[in-house]
Amino acid sequence: MPSPADREKALETALAQIDRQFGKGSVMRLGSDERAPVAVIPTGSIALDVALGIGGIPRGRIVEIYGPESSGKTTLTLHAIANAQKGGGIAAFIDAEHALDPEYAKKLGVDIDSLLVSQPDTGEQALEIADMLVRSGSIDLIVIDSVAALVPRAEIEGEMGDAHVGLQARLMSQALRKLTGALSQTQTTMIFINQLREKVGVFFGSPETTSGGKALKFYASVRLDIRRIETLKDGTDAVGNRTRVKVVKNKMAPPFKQAEFDILYGIGISREGSLIDYGVEHEIVRKSGAWYTYDGDQLGQGKENARNFLLENPDMANEIETKILAKLGVGAAGKAAAAAEASNVASIVPVVEKPVVEKPTQTPVAEEPAALRAAGE
Repeated sequence: MPSPADREKALETALAQIDRQFGKGSVMRLGSDERAPVAVIPTGSIALDVALGIGGIPRGRIVEIYGPESSGKTTLTLHAIANAQKGGGIAAFIDAEHALDPEYAKKLGVDIDSLLVSQPDTGEQALEIADMLVRSGSIDLIVIDSVAALVPRAEIEGEMGDAHVGLQARLMSQALRKLTGALSQTQTTMIFINQLREKVGVFFGSPETTSGGKALKFYASVRLDIRRIETLKDGTDAVGNRTRVKVVKNKMAPPFKQAEFDILYGIGISREGSLIDYGVEHEIVRKSGAWYTYDGDQLGQGKENARNFLLENPDMANEIETKILAKLGVGAAGKAAAAAEASNVASIVPVVEKPVVEKPTQTPVAEEPAALRAAGE
């Protein structure tokens, strides 16, 4: 059996050959510093960013968002597109449902002049366009709306009522196999919006399932279940929805966390409302009766007035958001706060010196005279 030194030398030779043949970094040690930290795209809701555990949607990964109709799926993705564009990125929206509203997207902060939009005829065309955009290396975020609308070419060319068993599932499985590696290499995030279906004959458990087969469930690093739980009203007029998102799968952080936030009609996710809720919960914003205050400044009486104040003062809103993320240890702000705290703790730890134990001095014994010693003998 070869010695440990010989095995290590053989491994280094193999790694060098792999780097020459496939490029540097093809194989690396998991704990090496060459692996960059996970970059994210904020969702627009601090509650959801915290629930995701990393401060947003991970770059270079596949994300699935599913839920009932009018639950906020497209709204959530449009906010992600707006945040990607604010960070200097380029986004693409593949509108397989042919239902994207440019005016609504503009109200949510999307730069519609730079947003790439495609309305493909078939599912194969949609996924081929997505693959070409990913491999260009120039796209930061691609949204496909929706998986259910990715109709295979054979189904479109066939007659109404023809049976096409497993065509869409096979199409999705093949596409995801091709896309996953390219997404990771180019750090492109791909969001699939999906619809709900019900399985027939289920008596125990939830009958709900998503369309497009099971491949997406395996390839997705994050899966979000979004539901409308309450209608927000101003008097008798409905002004928005209270929305709950459950992180049913998360490869980046612990899963099964939930987030609640408001989606206001014509405005989108109320970022300021989430900041107020989380700020009060974590004692960054103070609530006394109906009044909200932050760092000695009054935000307003009632949540709506406080929300409007933060809307007019974005610097203060950003400051509150940074403090919340730092306190919860989420995202870049959280990591910076944790590092600063660790360095502070290290600097104030007292150096304990070992006490010096003095040895007791021994009293010298007088030597007996030689005459007495001789007499004793």
